[in-house]
Amino acid sequence: MRRLGLISVPFLWLAALFLVPFLIVFKISLSDAAMSIPPYTPHLDITQGWTGFRAFLSGLDLANFAFLAEDDLYWKAYLNSLRVATTATVLTLLVAYPVAYGMACAPRQWRPTLMMLVILPFWTSFLIRVYAWVGILASDGYLNQLLLGLGLISEPLTILNTNAAVYIGIVYTYLPFMILPIYSALERFDDSLLEAAEDLGCSRLTAFWLVTFPLSKNGVIAGCFLVFIPAVGEFVIPELLGGSSTIMIGRVLWEEFFNNRDWPVASAVAVILLLILIVPIVMFQRLEQRQREAGK
Repeated sequence: MRRLGLISVPFLWLAALFLVPFLIVFKISLSDAAMSIPPYTPHLDITQGWTGFRAFLSGLDLANFAFLAEDDLYWKAYLNSLRVATTATVLTLLVAYPVAYGMACAPRQWRPTLMMLVILPFWTSFLIRVYAWVGILASDGYLNQLLLGLGLISEPLTILNTNAAVYIGIVYTYLPFMILPIYSALERFDDSLLEAAEDLGCSRLTAFWLVTFPLSKNGVIAGCFLVFIPAVGEFVIPELLGGSSTIMIGRVLWEEFFNNRDWPVASAVAVILLLILIVPIVMFQRLEQRQREAGK
């Protein structure tokens, strides 16, 4: 009973904060828009008993999902979100790996300080950090002023309200999520393996690709999942840094919920987004399970 009670706590937590809200959103996705509060029908009236329940079920349909399949805006937003998230994940990896490698190679007494510097941005509000990039990347922002002052450019660059600004915002925001798992994998690395590889004739670069990088693969995969999954549904960064051509599913979801007040279509968008993200989430969980089993 004590084991059952211990296991039931996280399951009840997930049921209350994930399963029940998801079922509510899924029910709304099967409803129709209406000029009422809440702005959808049908509503379940328990006072009518079985008759009311049958009328409620008969009012549910898949029309909203069919509408999403027919309208180019939505599937293009999904594809663009996947493209942006994939590109941003690769860029984040290219920036994060050298940083994590440098932290792992640093003297042991300096590693806590370097770790603190990595997580230091989390001490500031996420919204404030993204807004700061608006002032940096604007036409009259600090970056253009610096480049003009150095004579590297003759006129201000257009960076804000472009895909490049979105990539910069995502890489900056999610960089710690990529650094930490890679650093965790590299910190446990045995340097004698590199010495053995070099004794067998490998150059430093060859030894890195044949020994170091494969042993840090689990950290790389974990970091990629931690960046890719939230980046797909990102809203704040595309809204503040991206232009009108940056159509991501998070912005479409916001428009449907709060501007168009079409809750059924917005709920259908959210359900499909969750189904898309289930694949990397399950893969990440299986990777974590394999790592725990390997640690035993």
